Amino acid sequence: MVEAVITVIALLFLLFVVLGAYATVKVIGAAKRGVDRTVSQARRAVEDTTLRARTLAQPGPAGEIAQLRLTLRTSMRATQDALHSGVTEDESLKESLGLFERLSVHGRELDDELRRLESEPDKRTLSTRLPELRERTERITQSADSLRWAARDRARRFAADDLDSLSDQIDVEAGALRHWTTEPRPTASWPEAPTPDTSSGQTWPEPPQSRPASEPPRSAIAPPGQRPAYPWQKKPRPEGTT
Repeated sequence: MVEAVITVIALLFLLFVVLGAYATVKVIGAAKRGVDRTVSQARRAVEDTTLRARTLAQPGPAGEIAQLRLTLRTSMRATQDALHSGVTEDESLKESLGLFERLSVHGRELDDELRRLESEPDKRTLSTRLPELRERTERITQSADSLRWAARDRARRFAADDLDSLSDQIDVEAGALRHWTTEPRPTASWPEAPTPDTSSGQTWPEPPQSRPASEPPRSAIAPPGQRPAYPWQKKPRPEGTT
């Protein structure tokens, strides 16, 4: 019995150790990804600022090379953000995201080539290569822009359809709430008194009629002198006689 308890405690301790190590690895991995993402964003911001500075400070082929790199990077980054944020709500964008990944291969190759040409001292060679580099940059950015705007139009269309459906439901509900103005509510009335049934010959007696206001009410007991005398009544004897 004691050995079983010790075994269970050892297994629980080992399980806690494994879970703790797993949680630690996950936390470290998340922190590392966060640091890498922050470093990448900072590096991109520095490179974009440098490219803008070269575009203004270096006229001619070198400045145009920097402008091509800046245009390419801006378009590709905007399309990537739009597709990644939209695919979480619309799974049909997965195919578009796959096409963008294939396009990104050509975009990275062009960006690497443009970066190498930034340090090219032969200006004549740069001038010769510029038309072809400009055309490639334009084709890639147009494709990226097309995917980005198509995804945005799709999201906007879905939002418009949802708004139209919601507006129709609200109109129906508002009409139902105003239904009382078109049909008046029935007024309550007192039930009529039942008509007495005289076929059986039994009726309720009518209430006594009231006397006129000018006629004084008769007393129920009248004084002896005022009582009516009838022939069959004896005359009252005078007091004091036997």
